[in-house]
Amino acid sequence: MSERDADSDDPGDDAEELAWETTGTEIDYTCPGFDVRRDDVVLPNGTETDFHYVEEPQAVVILPFTPDGEVVLIEEWRQAVGRVNRGLPAGSAEPDDDDDLDAVARRELTEETGYEAGSLRQLFTIEPANGLLNSVHHFYLARDCEPTAEQDLDFNESIRVSLAAYDDLLSDVLDGEIRDGRTVTGITRYELADRWQ
Repeated sequence: MSERDADSDDPGDDAEELAWETTGTEIDYTCPGFDVRRDDVVLPNGTETDFHYVEEPQAVVILPFTPDGEVVLIEEWRQAVGRVNRGLPAGSAEPDDDDDLDAVARRELTEETGYEAGSLRQLFTIEPANGLLNSVHHFYLARDCEPTAEQDLDFNESIRVSLAAYDDLLSDVLDGEIRDGRTVTGITRYELADRWQ
């Protein structure tokens, strides 16, 4: 069993009959931010084939509240869809982060927005599109966020910071005005499971 298999959910005793055997793997393409990996696999029925997927580092997504209860948002150009995207700050872990995701969340919040969190709590973890990529997103709740620094953006980031009342943001998510998957997931999960605790 591969390391990737060991980290997966446990669907019960019948998992083995669904498992693919990986007989080889290599990177077909690499660029800043992600790689495209090709696995040679044997399917449960014995068919030998290959499977490509996007491989990228773990990421954090932050739901940051100011002391006044507003949410700190980013507006960012997204080339893949050809428009400005409004949503939650997010970013990827670096190789030297040593799995300190709290530190990654604090860093990415400050780099993208210039705000610093007074407190931070991890909410949940998802695999947003595990049929296409191996991404793992860790969602955080940040409270008492204050502007303390200038943005420190990557060379290929075009980001503007804005504030929104939480209820307005929730309405924009529910009305479909906000289409960013991480933001929709974070806000709806927070609303359903965490806001009223």
